[in-house]
Amino acid sequence: MNTDQIVRTFNDFYRERGHEPVTGGTLLPPSSDPVLFTTSGMHPLTPYLEGRRHPQGRRLLSLQRCLRTTDLDEVGDRTHLTVFEMLGSWSLGDYGLSQSLRWGYELLRDGFGIPPGLMHVTVFGGDDEVGPDSESLDTWRDLGLPVEPTHDENWWSHGPVGLCGPDSEIFVWTGDPGTPPQGSPTTDPRWVEVWNHVSLRHRRDEDGRLRSLRQPGVDTGMGLERLVCVLQGHGSVYDSDLFEPWMRLMPPLWPLDESSTRLVCDHLRSSVVVIGDGVRPSHTGHGYVLRRLIRRVLTTLWRDDPSRTLSDLPGEVLRHTLDHFRQTCGTGTVREVLEGEERRFGRLLERGRLVLGKPEFEGRLSDEDYRYLHDTHGLPRDLITTLRTP
Repeated sequence: MNTDQIVRTFNDFYRERGHEPVTGGTLLPPSSDPVLFTTSGMHPLTPYLEGRRHPQGRRLLSLQRCLRTTDLDEVGDRTHLTVFEMLGSWSLGDYGLSQSLRWGYELLRDGFGIPPGLMHVTVFGGDDEVGPDSESLDTWRDLGLPVEPTHDENWWSHGPVGLCGPDSEIFVWTGDPGTPPQGSPTTDPRWVEVWNHVSLRHRRDEDGRLRSLRQPGVDTGMGLERLVCVLQGHGSVYDSDLFEPWMRLMPPLWPLDESSTRLVCDHLRSSVVVIGDGVRPSHTGHGYVLRRLIRRVLTTLWRDDPSRTLSDLPGEVLRHTLDHFRQTCGTGTVREVLEGEERRFGRLLERGRLVLGKPEFEGRLSDEDYRYLHDTHGLPRDLITTLRTP
């Protein structure tokens, strides 16, 4: 299956079972939301999972694009991405967790063709506050899948305050096809989590106490890129059709080591999506995240060759990304934003080198020096570190 077929299979499965697709998908949450970017599929649905009536009913599905900055330092490995998509299904006080698990198993087995012998699941085994999730345990045993109870790993929470509850995670074996599954998800990393089903039964108040929700719900989330990687048999998300033509065109254009190539492709692809949602580089908020992404790309490119320029970006990678994320922004606009930020960053580097070349900034810099350089000359700490690195 290619990515479009995978998404269509998911959508068709849940629509046949009465789920309505939630429209939208933008990275930008409502202005009343304190979070800069949408970070998960359930994020826009939080008020409805807490009990508000949704205009489209009690069974929903979506493909939500998300952005997380917490994993920026991990980008460059096989799986971490800055912008990604989440497939999700929800029950707003309708069916329970057992039904959700049965449908999930059916879709993975029949819709996506994953043999049951290559699946393993984990469930919440209980702690001092809440007993074990016997509903999930009984369901999986009835379906014949191996089950591993855990503790913190299978307790989902929205944060220190808010929605929470036990979850059940479905793993798929990704070891050598000739090697039978071994161990369990907590003992063998070749078991890769593809889907999380959360029973939203509780809310944790500010005093730390749990209270039961009047309308328990079910929230499921499945990372599209990871699912595609597993179904297409790839060892890295960058090898899937989601990163075609990026991984075909970028390495010949800018020869880099594997980790740096992935970082450049991820950050540029993410920047295109952020620009497509209407964000422009700035000193604060959404724009600062975009600026940071672009400047990390440029820092990586110029480390070996200062003549590299974003004006050389092939139009094919820009159009591929905009089309995939269903954005109407033109490639010309994207180029204008990227190249404008490149020029600003170039001027900042020139000014930064002159400032840091002064005698008072030789040797080790104090926190007061960093504050002065930032507040007076606009030089952030990470850029100063880059400029002072031989």
